[in-house]
Amino acid sequence: MTPPLQPAAPLRADCIGDSAGGLTFDVAAHGDFGTPLLILRRREGESVGDTVSLPLAPAAEGRLRAALPSSVALPEGRWDAYARVSDGDQPRRLVPGVTDLRSLADRTPSGLLGHVAVRIPYATRQGNLTVRSWLRAPHAEAGELRLTDDGASVRGRVYGTQLAPGAHAELRTRPGTGEGGVRRLEVAGDRTEFGFSVPYAALEPGEWDLWLRPAGDPGPAVRVARLLDDVADKHPVLTYPRARVETRHGPVEAGPYYTRDNDLSVSVTALRR
Repeated sequence: MTPPLQPAAPLRADCIGDSAGGLTFDVAAHGDFGTPLLILRRREGESVGDTVSLPLAPAAEGRLRAALPSSVALPEGRWDAYARVSDGDQPRRLVPGVTDLRSLADRTPSGLLGHVAVRIPYATRQGNLTVRSWLRAPHAEAGELRLTDDGASVRGRVYGTQLAPGAHAELRTRPGTGEGGVRRLEVAGDRTEFGFSVPYAALEPGEWDLWLRPAGDPGPAVRVARLLDDVADKHPVLTYPRARVETRHGPVEAGPYYTRDNDLSVSVTALRR
């Protein structure tokens, strides 16, 4: 009896990030390669632009290398990584090897391009290699958060724009989580640096997303997020204590958190008296 065919073992790839936002992939592979490719597929994407193919070139014995420079656009989303090492073969899922993202920890983009591009490789729950990509134009980077007994203070920096007279922040109730609407917050800052405070007592129960309007009411709103480091998912890593506050709606428990997309939000939960 012929034994059933076994699926090909996944290929391992080392990843190195550079300070400009580019990535290098080193894939461990042997054999007659033909025209090997590293393939990135945006999850749930269906259009032509949801697949990016990068040539894999020999780098050393048993190593193939592909470069994803910052100049190559990678729309925002989660990109699953594959490699086709031999002509005619089906692309095989990549698993992460050694990942070196030290250059991302102190990264400070110039903002001259009008946008911020961030790519962070990470291991999925299944152990596969995926690249989380952000492309924000402009971008409001959250920095230090200071918590008090009744609120939170947010400091940060904008890229691709500057603060103008009338700049302010907004707290917006996430649809389906509450009925608070929009709260406007005063912003203190100078050109690219901003700061504002979030008073919990002014918020109804719900999930509140933080936005910044660098140019005031006429300009676009920019989501406040923390992207410029090497942490792909901050939600389970950066956690903050919650405060109990009395409001006109009754007692609540409130605190900031980062969403699955590393955007900054505030959660307000009603408590029983």
